[in-house]
Amino acid sequence: MEFEPLYPKPEILIAAEDLGRRITELAADIDRDFQSADPLICVGVLKGSVFFMVDLLQQVKIPVAVDFFQTASYRGGTSPGEVRIRKDIDLSIRGRDVLLIEDIVDTGYTLRTILDLLRFRGARTVKLCALLDKAAAREVEVPIDYCGFQIDNVFVVGYGLDLDERYRNLPYIGVVQEDDEVGKD
Repeated sequence: MEFEPLYPKPEILIAAEDLGRRITELAADIDRDFQSADPLICVGVLKGSVFFMVDLLQQVKIPVAVDFFQTASYRGGTSPGEVRIRKDIDLSIRGRDVLLIEDIVDTGYTLRTILDLLRFRGARTVKLCALLDKAAAREVEVPIDYCGFQIDNVFVVGYGLDLDERYRNLPYIGVVQEDDEVGKD
């Protein structure tokens, strides 16, 4: 059954089949690299990472524990990089291996803050798995240990990524055209 949004259909950038294939590869890499983790603490960044995280962890074969961060970046008159934690993780990570799972890395400010916080809290190792790397938008360096796809500096939606809470449930990654009037009254 084809998904039919009530708003302009994005141009497909990464098809569902390609997402599935790459996620299988990432899961195999994670299994190989974390064989001794018991369990691997997998932390998703809400809300965008949920679709990716579920599909990824369903294919990972090593033991995992799951937790979530939710952040908000300050806007309007403040400098980039000021991040507020709206939901913190509940699991203790001291001395544990942690895999941070994110949908997209663009400027890098929020992810750098989260990665630094996880290290500060005493994680034995902290690795980043990102579905998308928008390197052209990067303003601070963020090491991506497991990268799904590198993309150009375009606005993408689908597979968890949204535009005003729309498009998240598309089964693919799509590009929204600038002339689309989504969310305009």
